[in-house]
Amino acid sequence: MSREVAHYRRHPAEPGVDLLSARYVTHRYARHAHATYTVALIESGVEEFEHAGSLLRAAAGQVALLNPEVVHGGHAGVPEGWRYRVLYPTVDVVAELAAELGAPGGTPYFPHTVVDDPEAARLLRAVHRSAEAGDALASSSTLHHALAGLLRRHAARPPRSMPDGAPPRAVRAAREILHERLPDPPSLDDLAAMVGTGRFALLRAFRAAYGLPPHAYLTNLRVQRARSLLDAGRRPAEIAADLGFTDQAHLTRHFKRIVGVPPGAYLLGRPT
Repeated sequence: MSREVAHYRRHPAEPGVDLLSARYVTHRYARHAHATYTVALIESGVEEFEHAGSLLRAAAGQVALLNPEVVHGGHAGVPEGWRYRVLYPTVDVVAELAAELGAPGGTPYFPHTVVDDPEAARLLRAVHRSAEAGDALASSSTLHHALAGLLRRHAARPPRSMPDGAPPRAVRAAREILHERLPDPPSLDDLAAMVGTGRFALLRAFRAAYGLPPHAYLTNLRVQRARSLLDAGRRPAEIAADLGFTDQAHLTRHFKRIVGVPPGAYLLGRPT
């Protein structure tokens, strides 16, 4: 019997919040990014994850706070792996709560990725346990208390902008092409020619701008699109064909490396 287990579900009362509870030993997340925030309570063991060019460690009792669209990976930091409970609240959910608390406009930002916050840890655990028990009211209440506390104690004004400004025009154009040609993307040589630059220059500039090289960015984009299609009731085999995966097994492999569970397990957590 595998020592690894993972359950993915939607919050019973908050449509903009997903929950993951898991224990991983050998599982490794591919480098990826979420459109949502990631709020993770480590319950046992240690998770190591690549973040902003550094390797960070989150140990039992600590909370990891990742801002939206931040590229990161994840794997066990000790032989016994790690067990954690994660919330994925959308930007709208967090921004609305921040506005209620009187925060200035804009997307809330967490400058510290790993924090020690026993009260937040207690509430995050309560969010999950009440959701698992089907108590929507209790889970919703504790969710708001947990997020409000994290915002009050750990949020800050977001950085004004990246030092180097907006990505170069060729890089922005390459990204648009990948979005437009999701099922049938061009080769790297063709993509570079289409935007008028060399392939190695494009690789370097694209990764500097978006945290991933074009092929990994495309895979992440396909998986996020697959999640939306699964939520809309589409079948995994159809989604795999529509998004350019070789077959359903290809979709499943990449989906688990980014989301943490395969498409079938993801669907079990969707409302019926």
